[in-house]
Amino acid sequence: MTLWTAADAAAATGGKAQGNWEVTGVSIDSRSLAPGDLFVALKDQRDGHDFVAQALAAGAGAAMVSHLPEGVAADAPLLVVDDVLGALERLGAAGRARGRAKVAAITGSVGKTSAKEMLRAVLEGQGRVHAAEASYNNHWGVPLTLARLPADADFAVIEIGMNRPGEIAPLARLARPHVAMVTTVAAAHLEAFENLDGIAVEKASIFEGLEPGGIAVINGDIETTPILRAAAERAGARIECFGTEPGNSLRLLSVDLHGDATIARAAIGDTVQLFRLATPGRHFAANALAVLGVAGALGADVTLAARALGLWQPPAGRGTREEILLDPVEGLALTLIDDAFNANPTSMAAALEVLETSHPTDRLGRVARGRRIAILGDMLELGPTETALHEALADLPALAAADVVHCVGPRMRVLWERLPAGRQGTWCETAEDLAARVHKLIDAGDVVLVKGSKGSRVSLVVDVVRKLGHPAVD
Repeated sequence: MTLWTAADAAAATGGKAQGNWEVTGVSIDSRSLAPGDLFVALKDQRDGHDFVAQALAAGAGAAMVSHLPEGVAADAPLLVVDDVLGALERLGAAGRARGRAKVAAITGSVGKTSAKEMLRAVLEGQGRVHAAEASYNNHWGVPLTLARLPADADFAVIEIGMNRPGEIAPLARLARPHVAMVTTVAAAHLEAFENLDGIAVEKASIFEGLEPGGIAVINGDIETTPILRAAAERAGARIECFGTEPGNSLRLLSVDLHGDATIARAAIGDTVQLFRLATPGRHFAANALAVLGVAGALGADVTLAARALGLWQPPAGRGTREEILLDPVEGLALTLIDDAFNANPTSMAAALEVLETSHPTDRLGRVARGRRIAILGDMLELGPTETALHEALADLPALAAADVVHCVGPRMRVLWERLPAGRQGTWCETAEDLAARVHKLIDAGDVVLVKGSKGSRVSLVVDVVRKLGHPAVD
């Protein structure tokens, strides 16, 4: 189905179209574009103009450029604009304006991608849903998501992130959500902010983009809730708070964590909803409750949404749980919890709680007793307090449930040094070093959590653990 015609794209961007083309999608990557896409030649680490010829050869319906690239015919299907990123923003704004979708925008220090995918899952049975891919939540990801928005979509879910002050509000004004959600405010990106209050102010700026009569869904259990609430009030929003405290309009009544599931009861308005998640995590339950609040605010059936939560699985690297079969003949396996995409003190505590509630299996491997093993990489972008924040992990009650803790990176050294001898595993300067020896550190029956910031590269450890697995024998 046509997404943009040459005339519509030119009118939206103020550019000049060459040819009478139509496109069915929008892409910024020549390696993954689908035939019929509009290839957007953004400048990042590489100049997208260098790949226009390749994109057209791969079947792109047209390319958005600021000049005729080398190796491209003068009569090629192009949309020539003054500035490619600015034109993408205008295309996104036009995509948002022409659609009928109810729009939800999600931000937060932790859990925004998981919440976005939860909301996608619960809405899919109630209409046509358009949502951001992966973590497309920045200055090009948000306009790209909006530019891809089909005009006949019923719902749109937009994730908005930030690295420094002033980034969220412009993206929120571009998305113009009917409902805006803040998952939580935590010590993430502290190197760009003076304190937690500064992060809260930035997160709360999402409400500046709310449509008139919009709804703000905010975490009611955190110390910066007043900052979020004040910003929502200034925006004229109706406010729904979620959490466990009695004053929250969306209130978790109980959360029970099992080996592979979370069972929760929640009061939503005048009704009580029971929902199940197919993965353990108290933090997942809190975000699921907020998602149900957002779904209701968008006009969806909350009871149907609660039932659909069981279909959701964490995105890759954000708490995914899998069995790694080490010996297909004997059926010996371990459990891997892959949470290696990102980390800050709040998400680290949540991941360790999941490990705490996990159940290793005894008498399977060479160690004989199954263990809870934590492999923890550096938490990045925490600013001048990073040493203290890493050291403070030693005081988390859930960490005491880990039988062995291995640490990766110079910042994690302070935690490793505070661990008691019986639980102090290996410390390595780099993830490559630990990945090379991880096969000696884990065993059948173990539950292995791998957690760290993306820049710590602990995902390399995850890759090696997965490669230890074998296909099951029929």
